Amino acid sequence: MTVTSAPKTRSAGGSGKQSEKSPNGVSAHLRSWVGSARRATVDWLDRPMTSLHLILAIFALMLGIGLLMVLSSSAVTSYRNLGSSFSVFTNQAIYAAVGLLGFFGAQYVPVKFLKTFSLLAVIVSIALLVAVLVPGVGALVNGARSWIRIGGFQFQPSEIAKLALLLWMSQVLAARRSTLGSPKALLIPVLPVFALMAALIMMQPDLGTTVSLAIVFFAVLFFAGAPWWMFASLAGAGVAGVFYLAVSANYRLARMLSFINPESHPDTSYQLLQSLYGMGNGGWFGVGLGQSRAKWNYLPNADSDFIFAIIGEELGFIGTALVIALFALLAYTGLRIARRNSDPFVKIVASAATVWLVGQACINIGYVVGLLPVTGIPLPMISAGGTSLLITMAVFGLLANFARREREAEIALAAAGGSRVARFLGLTPAGPEGRKVLRRRKPAVRKARPAPAPAPRREKAAPPQAGQSARRSTAATGPRPASNPRPASNARPASNARPASNARPASNARPASNPRPATGSRPATGSRPATGSPPATAGRPSSEPPRRNPPRPPGQSGRRSAGSADPRDRRRGN
Repeated sequence: MTVTSAPKTRSAGGSGKQSEKSPNGVSAHLRSWVGSARRATVDWLDRPMTSLHLILAIFALMLGIGLLMVLSSSAVTSYRNLGSSFSVFTNQAIYAAVGLLGFFGAQYVPVKFLKTFSLLAVIVSIALLVAVLVPGVGALVNGARSWIRIGGFQFQPSEIAKLALLLWMSQVLAARRSTLGSPKALLIPVLPVFALMAALIMMQPDLGTTVSLAIVFFAVLFFAGAPWWMFASLAGAGVAGVFYLAVSANYRLARMLSFINPESHPDTSYQLLQSLYGMGNGGWFGVGLGQSRAKWNYLPNADSDFIFAIIGEELGFIGTALVIALFALLAYTGLRIARRNSDPFVKIVASAATVWLVGQACINIGYVVGLLPVTGIPLPMISAGGTSLLITMAVFGLLANFARREREAEIALAAAGGSRVARFLGLTPAGPEGRKVLRRRKPAVRKARPAPAPAPRREKAAPPQAGQSARRSTAATGPRPASNPRPASNARPASNARPASNARPASNARPASNPRPATGSRPATGSRPATGSPPATAGRPSSEPPRRNPPRPPGQSGRRSAGSADPRDRRRGN
């Protein structure tokens, strides 16, 4: 006899545990988590202050990473040349402190001020570009006369020229946005000014800064709405010009050949090869902060043009990915600010400035990893360089200013209070009680008070019509009842009757629908009302002849003349 066991049944709890451990359950939980994270991110991005918070976060992170990496990459060179490992870092920190003042000041500068003084900034920058070419004024550094040195302070006028060209071109093209289809309105005078600046910078010579200036020029044209055929023509001409300049000089041609085949030109491609060796040594997580080997006189310009290679060696792929992610987030935030503003000038400046900074970063990272020829463009906010850091921080301040001018951000800032720390960070507007409207509001329209009701005007009674009494109007009271007939003794004698010449026209006569009884009516000649007049026998002796009132001739006013005859006398005589 064989005993067969019943099949084992899984309880509800057991089946639930197994379903959670199954791949389908894990994927369901993962999809739920991803969906929740996506919804939370979308909700956060829809907040009114998101653009400002992103700009402040990107600025703080880039500034901190830049100062830290300048200290790490320049310590060996500074100690060897100046006797202190903190010399380059101290200089960079001083420029950063001054740049912080410019950053917070640029957040509150009015847009009208930028438009008004943009032309003056272009004129001053051109004057500085001319002055830097004078041998006694301009300082020659690394074969280029690009700096003006005043005492212990030096600055680079070409960096100022890029910001001045950005503001001035944006103001001109924003004012002409309705006529940008015409080549004359689009290119005059912006193209001659750009060509003059580019020529002065190439006389230094500095091809990298010229390429940066061209990025600013084409970015403004693109976001201003230039036609595609015109933009493509100018871009093709620009690329051809850059290629000609790259092969016109021997050292530039050597850079081009070393870029094509670095192993065949070890002398001219020495900097690129050392950069690749250093990044390869970093791996995924790097060799550690401050532990780079390439900065020990192996990699030239390790603290400026090739600082991204030191980041890759010390912080590895994670560090370089963080820097690239910050610039990608900057691109998103800058274009978001431009899209959420309504002023055409703000739109052009925000978008073109974003392309300028991100474009410079792409070129710098490109030639550090060997994707582009070496051009000497610094990495914004991270490479060592005082003037470049100051101008970049000012551009970040303008982006924060435009982020505060978004409509939703203005409403939120105007309605928020704020502590001292919040006002210092630019999260709330300064002012009494922490409340200040950032944009000029239109004055409130006052409601007009209702005009007082005019006093009732007492209309003069219309002169009595034929067959109408002056005391009561039959239109309001109707015909006089026959029960109260007016006695005939109160009627005015026929001698005082007004002649028919003064009677009103028949059009004003009372309609026949409301006839007055014969007892209370007066003669149709328009005589005076009988009420209040003395009886015919009162106040005058019967023996006295009646007063004679002759009729008034036509066109004559006043009383009747005494000598005129009365037709009633002739009637009595008869």
